[in-house]
Amino acid sequence: MANLTSASGFLLVGFSADRKLQILHALLFLVTYLLALTGNLLIITITTLDHRLHSPMYYFLKHLSLLDLCFISVTVPQSIANSLMNNGYISLGQCILQVFFFIALASSEVAILTVMSYDRYVAVCQPLQYETIMDPCACRHAVIAVWVAGGLSGLMHAAVNFSIPLCGERVIHQFFCDVPQMLKLACSYEFINEIAVAAFTTSTAFICLTSIVLSYIRIFSAVLRIPSAEGRTKVFSTCLPHLFVVTFFLSAAGFEFLRPPSDSQSAMDLMFSIFYTVIPPTLNPVIYSLRNEAMKAALRKILSKEEFTQRKMHLKAIFKL
Repeated sequence: MANLTSASGFLLVGFSADRKLQILHALLFLVTYLLALTGNLLIITITTLDHRLHSPMYYFLKHLSLLDLCFISVTVPQSIANSLMNNGYISLGQCILQVFFFIALASSEVAILTVMSYDRYVAVCQPLQYETIMDPCACRHAVIAVWVAGGLSGLMHAAVNFSIPLCGERVIHQFFCDVPQMLKLACSYEFINEIAVAAFTTSTAFICLTSIVLSYIRIFSAVLRIPSAEGRTKVFSTCLPHLFVVTFFLSAAGFEFLRPPSDSQSAMDLMFSIFYTVIPPTLNPVIYSLRNEAMKAALRKILSKEEFTQRKMHLKAIFKL
């Protein structure tokens, strides 16, 4: 441990030291990662190839899937490799990049969920002005703002977190470089800046959650006035899972980041970290898109023999040019 926890890196000890449990953890994470990878890549492919899905709603879904794909790739592959090799070492540079991308992508995901709720609010409550408000230029600007805001948040956390003097052994009781766990390594009262940054980020996430809830309150109020029971069911089936995942993700992340650091290792830390790092990217494709009839129809069309032949001929024509 003395060699592994030198100034050049950290030791991740998130899961059991038992070799059989490490292999089990690696297999479970591998299956989960492959499911998330397949689901999100399918959504990105379908929304890109099918011109009928080139609307603001599916445009935002595509970027949500891209964020989910990147988000789960920041932590899970590294954790799988560590478990298989029975080596929890991570270099300082890897840890800095992991913290940056983790915070940046998590912040971007909260932002894109807020934008998606506003898109649904405009579609349901202001349908006559929808095309004017959610025009392609506005959608592109919204997505750019989402990625830029996430990048700034990640840069701010990484810069503040790794400027803190560390005391004692560099052992992180987590399966990735988690900011709250790293605060436990900080010298006494040296992490006040990071706590301030984390509080600011969590407050911003709470504002986003409030905006989402208010948007859906107005959506539900409008939907309840729809005379068709089928129409109401269709909207509710989309909105309720969205609210559940958003609340689940923000509650787990907010609890983990706002809870004051303690000196003892807790299984609760691992459970909450899995709740907001692994589960949402895996469930989001199912909840948002793969249960959507338009997405299913687009998938069947892309996989059909006729459509495959047409695309193959189109590619051949392009390569001939």
